[in-house]
Amino acid sequence: FGFIRLARAVAHWIAVRNTLKNVPGPRSPSWLWGHEWLLYHSPPGSHYVDWHKRFGKVVKFAGAFGHQVLSITDPRAVTYILSENIYLFPKPDGVREWFKATTGEGILWVEGKEAHEKQRRSLAPALNAQSVRDMTPIFYETSTKMANQWSKLLEHSSSEEVEIEITNWAGRYALDTVGRAAFSHDFNCLNGESHALAESLHGLTNNENKLSSFYMRALFWIFPSILSIGAKGEMIRKSKLELGAISRKMWQDAKIVGDERKNIMSAMLKFGDSMTEEEVVSQMRTIISAGYEPVSGTVSWVLYELAINKDLQQALREEVLASGEDPSFDALNSNFSLLDAVVKETLRMHPPILENHHVAEETITIPLSEPIPGTLDRELVIPKGTILEIPVNIIQTDPEVWGPDADRFWPQRWIERKEKGIKHTREIFAFSEGPRSCTGRVFAICEIKASFNLRSALIITLLRRFSFSCTHEIEAFQSFVIRPRIIGEGASSLPLLVRKVET
Repeated sequence: FGFIRLARAVAHWIAVRNTLKNVPGPRSPSWLWGHEWLLYHSPPGSHYVDWHKRFGKVVKFAGAFGHQVLSITDPRAVTYILSENIYLFPKPDGVREWFKATTGEGILWVEGKEAHEKQRRSLAPALNAQSVRDMTPIFYETSTKMANQWSKLLEHSSSEEVEIEITNWAGRYALDTVGRAAFSHDFNCLNGESHALAESLHGLTNNENKLSSFYMRALFWIFPSILSIGAKGEMIRKSKLELGAISRKMWQDAKIVGDERKNIMSAMLKFGDSMTEEEVVSQMRTIISAGYEPVSGTVSWVLYELAINKDLQQALREEVLASGEDPSFDALNSNFSLLDAVVKETLRMHPPILENHHVAEETITIPLSEPIPGTLDRELVIPKGTILEIPVNIIQTDPEVWGPDADRFWPQRWIERKEKGIKHTREIFAFSEGPRSCTGRVFAICEIKASFNLRSALIITLLRRFSFSCTHEIEAFQSFVIRPRIIGEGASSLPLLVRKVET
């Protein structure tokens, strides 16, 4: 049987190579690792920029053991895959195994139209604009709590400023916010002390450039079971158990006392009879993880961009100070043009997820907006089992959309585009699009905005109470999301100098 499986694999490999022979791409530097080593040890997305400039909107490159990967930015193809036929392009087995191993069989793991829509229906009512509007005060309260802890650090410092590790605090803020807003539960991560859940999630997704992390990243596409072995596998199991225990207790408590708020917990209580406890717990693990990693990463990048651009930081502070009181949900989305521009530009230049991964469930022909170089065909045959990736950074820095300065961080472009009535269909791709786009988009954006726009005990926000500067050279690196770190270091890090703002 082993020989037969090997023969089939070789035959499939040859068939795929023949079918995709006209797709251009870089030559593989290694028969064993393909381009994986190169991608792992380079700035996130840098090779996609180079490849798509050289080869066009559809690029072929090699994964481990020579398996073919297509990187696609062609707008017609992206629409066809994500919006028109998403259920023909499920997540690759390795990606699904990651979500199953870390969170269980929740909405990020599930595939198939009926199964996915069932899970989405159980969550969507709690993540619409009205529900998030009701959660906005919670975003303020957790931001205030974090700001108060920072004030304590300054009070106990002999200097007028103190260096604060932002990535750690941003993760704790995200956890406390998603716990309270989604489940009416306070994880109490912002108490200034060590916290098992925060440290577990931080360690799980914080790639420290270890060789074992490279092996896992390179091989899980073709050997998903690698996620269960070694120290990383043990860390994955530990994190899942810890999240599961917390989620199960929250669920059992909610069933006893009920939850009248319009949040995810109340939505799941409503749908509880149609879901097993394990399905509920998997969904809760998924929501906690999704509310933690992308939001904490984006908060870190916003603060970084403000820290290195003092004029922008001051202009945004003036906009915040002019608000006079806690902005409502509607005010957050209509009265703060610069804040809106800063958040959007951060998501554009620092997308949390670098690639959107899918696999061709069957051999399928997809349409293209322009022929592949050297051919006349506006169609591409993709063999069954071919992994596809849509590089978010390429789509969001397309010069045809953003102009010659597309790779520059410049929030003012959003204000100018709005004034001129310029709008493109695919401006922010960080939340994907179509039936499987991020359900919590509104929640995430409002949570991020609120963290920079509060008042109450925080005297209207981090910006009203503090100023930020950065004395370190910072680079991006890819863990589960794109995180910042000091150049040359392994783990994520963003130490900023924080001082109180005189009012």
